Amino acid sequence: MREHNEIVKDIKTVLEEKVTPSVAAHNGSIGFINFASDTGVATLKLSGACSGCAMSKMTLQQGVERLLKHYVPEVNSIVGEDDEKAAEQGYKPFIPRDERDV
Repeated sequence: MREHNEIVKDIKTVLEEKVTPSVAAHNGSIGFINFASDTGVATLKLSGACSGCAMSKMTLQQGVERLLKHYVPEVNSIVGEDDEKAAEQGYKPFIPRDERDV
C-alpha cells in the first residue's frame, strides 16, 4: 500500500499536467483540497469560471474523475467544492438559457 503523501503528489501532478491546461483555456481552475485514504475520495476546488458552472459537474465526473482513477488507482471518486470567492473575482455562475429571465 502506498503512502498518503505519495498518492497526494500523484493527484496534484495529474491535475497540473492533464487538467489545468484544459480548464485554463476556459478561465477556470481545478485544484487539490484533500484526499481521504480511508474512502478514496479526492476533494477538489473549482475556481475561476469553473466555480458555480453548470458544466463543471460533468467535467469533474466524466473528465477529471476518469483521469484521476486511471493514473491514481487509489482514487475511488471525487467531490468538487466551489470557490467561495469566485463572485468577488467577477465570476458568475452559468445559468442555462432556458432558466434565464429573458
